[in-house]
Amino acid sequence: MVSPYSPNTPADRQEMLRTIGVSSVDELFGDIPAEYRDSKLDLPSPLSEMELLQDLTALASENRHALQGPSFLGAGAYNHYVPAVVQAIASRGEFLTAYTPYQPEVSQGTLQVAYEFQTLTCQLFGMDVANTGLYDGATSLAEAALMACRITHRYKVAYLDTLSPAYREVLETYTESQGIQVYAVPASTSAVPEDTACLIVQHPNFFGYMEEMETLGRAAHGSGALLVVSTNPIAMGMFRPPGDYGADIVTAEGQPLGVPVGFGGPYIGQFTCKSEYVRQMPGRIVGRTVDHDGRTGYVLTLQTREQHIRRERATSNVCTSQALIGLMVTVYMALVGKQGLRQVAELCYHKAHYAASLVERISGYSLPLSGTFFQEFVVRCPRPPGEINAALLEQGIMGGLDVSDAVPNGMLLCVTEQNSREDIEALAGALARLV
Repeated sequence: MVSPYSPNTPADRQEMLRTIGVSSVDELFGDIPAEYRDSKLDLPSPLSEMELLQDLTALASENRHALQGPSFLGAGAYNHYVPAVVQAIASRGEFLTAYTPYQPEVSQGTLQVAYEFQTLTCQLFGMDVANTGLYDGATSLAEAALMACRITHRYKVAYLDTLSPAYREVLETYTESQGIQVYAVPASTSAVPEDTACLIVQHPNFFGYMEEMETLGRAAHGSGALLVVSTNPIAMGMFRPPGDYGADIVTAEGQPLGVPVGFGGPYIGQFTCKSEYVRQMPGRIVGRTVDHDGRTGYVLTLQTREQHIRRERATSNVCTSQALIGLMVTVYMALVGKQGLRQVAELCYHKAHYAASLVERISGYSLPLSGTFFQEFVVRCPRPPGEINAALLEQGIMGGLDVSDAVPNGMLLCVTEQNSREDIEALAGALARLV
């Protein structure tokens, strides 16, 4: 059968068959038992567009999204308010692509957005240089670990035991095949071994609490290791940026900055470093220059990936810059500005602490962790969190994440600016009834 999607002619196919030493396609697949060839698929009958839309709508209605009632679920994906203008601009036809174009001379607007994204990201984290974005926060952190190994020529990576379990799994996946050893150290560590490439710190950490960054920075740099920080961009509205603590590489999940929670993505990883390490940065960097007439122009300045340079010299094989999500993040940051971001951060902080104060007073519940937290905190419950979450959902409330593997009967609650006083008091009342 001739496929409309394959450009190969019959002569092309015969030439390929001759090259691999078989006379026909049947001979090529001869090792596959006949009963497994061209098997019939048990697929339903085709539907019209209208019928398909009705089926998908009914299927989607079985999910409960974050805006259908109070939600206190965070742990890496955060339900912040997205101003309408973000989607309005991102939906314009000029921007409906996830790729940075390969012909910058005819794509100045898209490249300017990437340049602005880099600039705002640097300002947010107090760092020298940023790339145009990676897949998400977890892969950005893993790429940072690989970058630290290239810089230091050391192949051991330490991370605090308060790092997100999901980020830890991605880190281990990235490093395993390259012979890089990763190991956990306690948050109270004051030194790391001399052969360690970097110390990875999540700040705020997975449980929502702030780490002792100055102490950890001294511990890393004292052994010649780099300090790699994974942070929450909203927290930068009211806390000192990692650059102030001497961080060498800073990454983040950009989703809180104008991107809906979605169903697993798409998200964008923010990635910054000190200027002396820029040549080892993965991904791409857009630069600003002038043309021969003195007009401002934007170009792809550094493209240290295997599609642009010799494979053996590539720093990563990241093949997209997540330009569409980067546009949404850029519009959000430009729209809310420095004061707006501070207001959002302060709302999250104060509402979270109000929630914690109410929950802590309920008999049977306690806050087992001490220290300063931003918008998430751990609650020790009188019953398994799974049971409590199921009961909360019956009352229209989405509870927190079960972290019993780290804290007995522990639940990680998250509060954002979207949670009203009524939402928080409803949560406290519901928890009190479940004792």
